[in-house]
Amino acid sequence: MKLSKDMRAFQERIGHNFTRPDLLVRALTHPSVSSATRQDNQRLEFLGDRVLGLVMATALLEHDKTASEGQLAPRFNALVRKEACADVAREIDLGAVLKLGRSEMMSGGRRKQALLGDAMEAVIAAVYKDAGFEAAQAMILRLWGDRVGAVEEDARDPKTALQEYVQARRQNPPAYVQIAREGPDHQPIFTIAVRLEDGTEEQASAGSKRQAEQAAAKALLTRLEQDT
Repeated sequence: MKLSKDMRAFQERIGHNFTRPDLLVRALTHPSVSSATRQDNQRLEFLGDRVLGLVMATALLEHDKTASEGQLAPRFNALVRKEACADVAREIDLGAVLKLGRSEMMSGGRRKQALLGDAMEAVIAAVYKDAGFEAAQAMILRLWGDRVGAVEEDARDPKTALQEYVQARRQNPPAYVQIAREGPDHQPIFTIAVRLEDGTEEQASAGSKRQAEQAAAKALLTRLEQDT
């Protein structure tokens, strides 16, 4: 199989030339455009998630030889979560080479976080199957760059941190309420409020409910810590 010019350029961006180009094509094929003769990237995504996890777990252990499991777990989650994969995908312009069905293209699929994150994991698996673990590991560490060393000492996501904060003070868990949903279906903006039982509240808006919840939780946690 001969790769297109765009695909060859993408190979250069990830730093790996495929001996089996079909693996790269499959990794970049979204289910919306798959067929009986064209496999999508879902199985590769499943494998790539596990390869990424092993690489990051190993890298974290080597980077900090004294950290406890309790310290390592949130750092690990921060490095392998879908948002992190999507961020790396944007840096290498993965969206430009994604193979999408018409409906996904029309709805802005090349910019969607979930699609980018899934495809990034599939590309990892494609490199793994093409050249083995060491090649996949080298690519991951190169693309993730200084993220391993720069991951926050306390990398818990804000929702988890807020939950632990209120539990430590014997309060009920915070409640998350959707206040508004604006914008077109392919690019919605959600506004979420997080509320404590005493009425304390903060709001935030983002392109997904999860992101809005995390932003609201972070804002409320910052406010609570400043008030203490």
